[in-house]
Amino acid sequence: MNIDEQTTNQPLNGDLLPSEEKRKEGPYALCECHQSIPCNPCVTSCPTGAVSLDNINDTPDIDFDKCVGCSQCVSACPGLACFVIDETYSDDSALITLPYEFLPLPEEGETVEGLDRKGDFVSEVTVQNVEDAGENEKTRVITIIVPQEAVHRIRNIEIREEHHG
Repeated sequence: MNIDEQTTNQPLNGDLLPSEEKRKEGPYALCECHQSIPCNPCVTSCPTGAVSLDNINDTPDIDFDKCVGCSQCVSACPGLACFVIDETYSDDSALITLPYEFLPLPEEGETVEGLDRKGDFVSEVTVQNVEDAGENEKTRVITIIVPQEAVHRIRNIEIREEHHG
């Protein structure tokens, strides 16, 4: 599967994921860049040096042995292409930390619609955390609780209008 195929609603293949053993150890970052443009904020924001680029136009590589899942890359990425996944949250649920640039913001504990890369509904999800952009004016970051089977499909959310009419 190449990067263009990732824009479909298919889950990721193993080429972009850490080993199954590593996925059982805790959170890890993914960079799902869909364009070859000069960009490196994910690299410069990573405090552990886990994100690297051979060429500034390439998709970033992640050293999963160095990645601690801090989500600095998520808020720094102008392309909204970085995510942090934690498959160890529970037996049936995982956490996805993702960029969110829409208003209104979801509320912690709110049930929202989890969407795939094309914007199609995948599953109801629960908002666990909403981080403020802070003084750095970077992208807001939210963490959602998703079903384990949807962890590599969900990449955005939609707030239900009845809650925010």
